[in-house]
Amino acid sequence: MADKPLRDRIIDTALHLFEKYGYHGVTVDRIVAESDTSKGGFYHNFKSKDELLYHIHDVFITYALTKAQEAYEGFPTPTERLYAIVQSFVKVFHLYKPHITVFYQESTYLKPEYAEPINEKREEFKQIIFRVIREGIEAGEFRPELSVEITGMSIIGMVNWTYKWYNPDGPLSIEEIAAYFADFILHAVLRNPASPAAAPFLWRPAAE
Repeated sequence: MADKPLRDRIIDTALHLFEKYGYHGVTVDRIVAESDTSKGGFYHNFKSKDELLYHIHDVFITYALTKAQEAYEGFPTPTERLYAIVQSFVKVFHLYKPHITVFYQESTYLKPEYAEPINEKREEFKQIIFRVIREGIEAGEFRPELSVEITGMSIIGMVNWTYKWYNPDGPLSIEEIAAYFADFILHAVLRNPASPAAAPFLWRPAAE
């Protein structure tokens, strides 16, 4: 860890301590001591422990939102967009597993000035998924009887729960898990999952 930039050392140390002892169980002094820095070094990078907690929350939410925006702008059809969003969303739980664990444990401690921008990004992410589902129904790609809101929240809730059970050392890679989620979700929403156009987005076991 000593080879990492100071800001990264502080974040990594805080993630470990918050995950183990909780936000209120960790002091700035302890973060400073275990990251091998000084209070001056800490406060040069973060105004407070609150801002550090905000950064831990913000980094993965920003990543997920950016990937969702890129998927929406980079693909022409709702099916492709939803597939890409689900793929990147699932992979967040591998890339930022400690951040997400701390988020669910400690998000209630975010002060309003920090909670507001986090909630705005979460809402924006949700609305992108709603828009894709709505446009998929209008384009005839998704089942017409679907509720946009229930479908969207079901997808978000199902994928979010990954943080509770995902094991990086488990039998499936995060890419395989993402493919499984995409297959499961697309089978649920596509009007005709048996069509040749849907085939590239559905799960194919390695043996086949």
